[in-house]
Amino acid sequence: MTSLLLDAIQFNEQGLIPAIAQDCDSGEVLMMAWMNKDALLATLEQQRAIYFSRSRNQLWRKGESSGNVQELVDIRLDCDGDTLLLKVRQIGGIACHTGRANCFYRALRNNEWYNSEPVIKDPESLYGRSKESE
Repeated sequence: MTSLLLDAIQFNEQGLIPAIAQDCDSGEVLMMAWMNKDALLATLEQQRAIYFSRSRNQLWRKGESSGNVQELVDIRLDCDGDTLLLKVRQIGGIACHTGRANCFYRALRNNEWYNSEPVIKDPESLYGRSKESE
């Protein structure tokens, strides 16, 4: 079964596929991250979002340090086989490392970006250091 599952997926030249996390109840898009084969298989096995961190070159278990875990409810593959959609239950209500509900908090107004979503919890209290600049 694993072979059939992976054969349908078009990983890029780095062996990665974009994965969009969406709140299963509200439909809100929470974030986008990358997955490799190991991350996808671990996500399916553990029923929680596990991504691949390109900066650390290793698996990244969402919520491992912050406690804001994403429980997997459903997973979808787009028509081209090159993007995943993870429908998740966001534990703690914070998906973004900046302490916000989602990563898409920057909105364009009058040709300028502004922060449209409030910080729910200070990133320093989530991670022990500020991640706003990362």
